[in-house]
Amino acid sequence: MLTLQQLSDRAEIQDLITRYAYAIDDRNWDDLDHVFTPDAVIDYSEVGGPIGTLDETKAFLGQSMTNFPAYQHLSTTSEIIISGDTARARTILFNPMVMNHEGAERVFFIGLWYRDELVRTAQGWRIQHRREQKSWAYNQPDGVLP
Repeated sequence: MLTLQQLSDRAEIQDLITRYAYAIDDRNWDDLDHVFTPDAVIDYSEVGGPIGTLDETKAFLGQSMTNFPAYQHLSTTSEIIISGDTARARTILFNPMVMNHEGAERVFFIGLWYRDELVRTAQGWRIQHRREQKSWAYNQPDGVLP
């Protein structure tokens, strides 16, 4: 049976994963300051992005996400393994995206996993390392993602 602390930790981590999705979908890059540690490493390389710091990632998102007039991040089915003040999480992401391609609006879909390493901080749980692991894509325009 889970202890109250374990239940609380799991709920806080799940809220953190949700907070990331809303920051991205609301295009509020500064909200990511409340998701990641200041020294976080964020790896988007499997989906065509960089591996970078939090500030580099915010700059990348601010530039690259203008290519997509609409998108949503559905984060679900998290496996969370907590060990004291550190944790690992694996979360499924389903991500429909809209972009203008060859003069027409095109909707495509991406499935991936977030692979997170988390730490408990004075401000609560934060992601210290995130890697997006690509699983599949459907109706993706050529050259958009690897």
